[in-house]
Amino acid sequence: MKSEETEVVKQPNEKNKSIAPADKYIWAIYIMLCIISIIEQYSASARVVSSTNIFGPLIRHCGHLLLGFGVIYVVQKIPYTKFIKWIPVLAIGSVLFAIYVMLWGDVINGARRSVKVLGLMSLQPAEFIKFSAAALLALILSKSQLKDGKGVSNRGFYAAIIVTGILAAVLIKQGTTNTLILCAISYSMMIFGGVQAKRLLIMLFAAVALIGGVITYGLIKYNKKYDENGKLRTEVVMSASEQIAKGETVDRLTDVFIPRLIRWWNGDERKWEQEINRYNHQEQYSYIAQANGGLFGVFPGNSREAARLPLAFSDYIFAIVIEDIGLLGGMFLLVLYLFLMARASGIASQCKRAFPMLLVMGMALYITFQALFHMGIVSGLFPVSGQPLPLISAGGSSILVTSIALGVMLSVSRFAIRKKNNDRKEEKEEISALPEDARADNPSLL
Repeated sequence: MKSEETEVVKQPNEKNKSIAPADKYIWAIYIMLCIISIIEQYSASARVVSSTNIFGPLIRHCGHLLLGFGVIYVVQKIPYTKFIKWIPVLAIGSVLFAIYVMLWGDVINGARRSVKVLGLMSLQPAEFIKFSAAALLALILSKSQLKDGKGVSNRGFYAAIIVTGILAAVLIKQGTTNTLILCAISYSMMIFGGVQAKRLLIMLFAAVALIGGVITYGLIKYNKKYDENGKLRTEVVMSASEQIAKGETVDRLTDVFIPRLIRWWNGDERKWEQEINRYNHQEQYSYIAQANGGLFGVFPGNSREAARLPLAFSDYIFAIVIEDIGLLGGMFLLVLYLFLMARASGIASQCKRAFPMLLVMGMALYITFQALFHMGIVSGLFPVSGQPLPLISAGGSSILVTSIALGVMLSVSRFAIRKKNNDRKEEKEEISALPEDARADNPSLL
């Protein structure tokens, strides 16, 4: 009787032997980001609270975080091999969603960027497209590994280029910075996927030439519309700001990106000596907030600039983070995102197969690049552009997609067979769950 009871207890363990616990470091990073997010949203929401419900924005943000937690919990329980058939569906759906928003979406600051779902959450296709790019390239590159382990096949390389080009063409209407982030994710995925160095160099030169051509074209159009002082020429009827005020769409390249690029390029003048005007008030108040924070900050809830910094709760929340908890707190937040990337690299280096390695790296690249671009914009390293800080900024789309990405990372940490695992049966089970053309060995030596 005793031996039978022991056998009953052992059976579930034998059945679930290949399922490892989800990575505790990723969970810890997620929890810390959520805590910082709630504190900073309370501090940064001064411009959007109402007299009747001062906690409304914070409650809504906590609702988005709660939804995100549910998404993470569900996704991390699904074996990563189950995602393969849904990746192309998600990519196609993201493109169709972007086209719909481009034609019929809500106009925000002169551009059609989002659509409201059930009156509760505004969804932006840009986040879904960047996520789709990482996932789809992980699938394409894993299916294109050469058998001798010396790179990616011609077919796979050109497929990756075409996919990146299509997604970038659709995304360009959602903002130049979004497109640059997508290209950075795609290029990094090709590096991890083993694309040959010669091809990577050719791509880099082609990208620089393309960006230079776009900027030149934008400058030519800009000079036809504005004089050397940035004022409208007499034949132009309406400025971009007037078009935005009337809810009309504007030329994002000529009227938004190029002027911001010019101000950024000529930004060697000392910031504190520049006059605050309607063109630079966002970055100027952001710099004031960061200077006010100093090394240790003024403590959460005591932000002075949150009341007058536009989009302090979303596109400029990192400035409020530094004002509240200082430069040291901002550096700690940066380290959290970098540590997430490091954990993904650790997991990827232990995967036996190429697909889980590329999938976990793609998700980490999506989150980390998003965070780095946001911090670079707020600190003045990059030209002004609207980018959310993952899990910290208010916004349903960013929180939802970031949560899916974290869930996928945790799924890989649980279900991918590690190099140190010598169980032949478990390895065969993983291989059988993958498509025949996606069973290549991990080419990376991270």
